[in-house]
Amino acid sequence: MNDSPDRPSESFAEGKKRRPIAVALNYQKGDLPKVVASGRGAIAEKILEIAFANGVKVREDRDLAELLSAVELNCPIPVNCFEAVAEVLRYLYQANARLSGAPIAGMNDAPLDEPNRY
Repeated sequence: MNDSPDRPSESFAEGKKRRPIAVALNYQKGDLPKVVASGRGAIAEKILEIAFANGVKVREDRDLAELLSAVELNCPIPVNCFEAVAEVLRYLYQANARLSGAPIAGMNDAPLDEPNRY
């Protein structure tokens, strides 16, 4: 058992189911990425459903989603999220290029993680 007051006991943590969280970004060349949708639970599931129905690539990163969920809609992402969002955008550009067979200038051929859904 965990005696730390800052952390829940093992049994509490195991019994608590984490609600899904989803954040949708829009990126236009020359602009900062903006949060265009965000939600938890049923709303997160709907965001994911819409994304999959429209062929939008989805990448799981719960920590980043938690940070971005605090951003107001249609606002640029915060500076402390730039590196993580740039990594996601790199992944998406490479995945799209591989699907179309077109190379992307300035992108190396580092292996991509498989997209995940939760």
